Amino acid sequence: MRVGRVVPAWMHERITAEQYDSWSAEQCAGIEVVDGMIAVSPSASVRHNRVAGIIANALDDAGGPEWNADTDFDVRLQDIPLTNRRPDVVVYRADRIDTVPMRPEHVLLVVEVVSPGSETTDRTVKLEQYARAGIPVYWRIEQIATTTCVAYTYLLDAASGRYRESDVFTGAIEAAAPFPVEVDLRAV
Repeated sequence: MRVGRVVPAWMHERITAEQYDSWSAEQCAGIEVVDGMIAVSPSASVRHNRVAGIIANALDDAGGPEWNADTDFDVRLQDIPLTNRRPDVVVYRADRIDTVPMRPEHVLLVVEVVSPGSETTDRTVKLEQYARAGIPVYWRIEQIATTTCVAYTYLLDAASGRYRESDVFTGAIEAAAPFPVEVDLRAV
């Protein structure tokens, strides 16, 4: 007897922006949409969430009244085919706090904290998608074992539409872009 897995229809059918926008927050939690297809994200570890929270708090404090930093909400990269990403941290214009969906032109920085299973997506796919969407700054945080975090920072080159690697920080981030900020990740 062969035991098969029944895959829900929504996992192999494209959805539109209109369909997605009609869903509840609970239905949208834990997923991203790439080229109209739903990508289920595994639950993040406590360590992953802690790193994202520390970074968001530091960026929120450093951004002043013009910029907010928050975790875990959609950024609509394109409508057709629908692509929504849910970065671990987003720095966005404070006057856009109630904007739904959040658009790349309102975003200054996105941060992805790499977890087992997200390596290729965070290192390659999202790097390209965020650049193509015009988001000026991208940070990728690598968790090395359980003792160290390494932050890779990228700045958008407007001429090429691609990110260029900027600074690399180990343990503590002392970045000048998108604005001066210090983030101590050594105590995580």
